[in-house]
Amino acid sequence: MLRDVGQRRVTADGVDPRVAELRAAVSRLRRELAGHRREFADRGIAEDELAALDAMAVSGAPEIARLRRSLLLVAGAVGSVSALAEGLAGVRRAVDLFGPPSVPGPRDGHLPWDGHPDA
Repeated sequence: MLRDVGQRRVTADGVDPRVAELRAAVSRLRRELAGHRREFADRGIAEDELAALDAMAVSGAPEIARLRRSLLLVAGAVGSVSALAEGLAGVRRAVDLFGPPSVPGPRDGHLPWDGHPDA
């Protein structure tokens, strides 16, 4: 259901659907990670950041920059594990619901082109 213009969408039980989607996606990836028996160096980082993502979702008003930072850390930790790619994509889609990815620009130290001065 939609509330007044300018307010967030909420479900009948008062939960922001973006939060519900993020929690579901994080839960799926956590289960997939737990079921993945093969060890890899950054597993602990992935587990910690997935817990942080869930905690932010539970808070109800997660900070977009912090969500994206955690997503980046999870992606870096599990990105080479192809069995977790679909779950990771689900978490990314859920984070994207909170706002579009920021476009790097001069204010954040990134050049608006490919980095070559001749471009």
